[in-house]
Amino acid sequence: MTDGIAMTNAIIDTIVSRSTTKYYDPAVPLSDDQIRELVRIGTTAPTSFHLQNWRFIAVRTPEAKARLRPIAWNQPAITDAAVTFIVCGQLANSGVVPERLAPVVEAGIMPAKLVPDWEIPARGLYGEYPQRQRDEAVRTGTFGAAAMIYAARSLGLGSTPMIGFDPEAVHREFGLADDEVPVMLLCIGTERSGNWPQKPRRPLAEVLDLV
Repeated sequence: MTDGIAMTNAIIDTIVSRSTTKYYDPAVPLSDDQIRELVRIGTTAPTSFHLQNWRFIAVRTPEAKARLRPIAWNQPAITDAAVTFIVCGQLANSGVVPERLAPVVEAGIMPAKLVPDWEIPARGLYGEYPQRQRDEAVRTGTFGAAAMIYAARSLGLGSTPMIGFDPEAVHREFGLADDEVPVMLLCIGTERSGNWPQKPRRPLAEVLDLV
């Protein structure tokens, strides 16, 4: 902003015009390549210590949707949207830091001698703290999902993040690992008519303190 005047661009317009989609056109699919691109974009989001502790299950076939819908409060978007991602966060594990940083070192971004400087504090932060491990899984999955939401909007697609599902049933039905948390469901697809625009937000004075 400059002197109170918002400087707009395509990215900002995408963010501020996004709204949650209720109605999808079930006749319009997404290709597997389009699904892969959405996840690729999602995985550019930040993660603690470059852990990249996430996994995305793309529920896109009628058979898979039929398995998911009953354990997701029978919400129509599960079957109407082109794809519903089960966004999984993985419990933060400092032991994978060297492996995850190896491509960073190989690319010449980070010197190898700095890897222990990341692994050791990660071990101290998460090693003996299960709640922190889980909190980080949720943060990571949320960051990735948010990137996918705005990527979808920029591509002219709607999206619906959902917490209305049975996490134990999703974990069981879709074979999540013991260290994986189903953070949210994220439907993405082509919208049909009837969706609301962006809803008004609380005034900044109620949510911002300048100190």
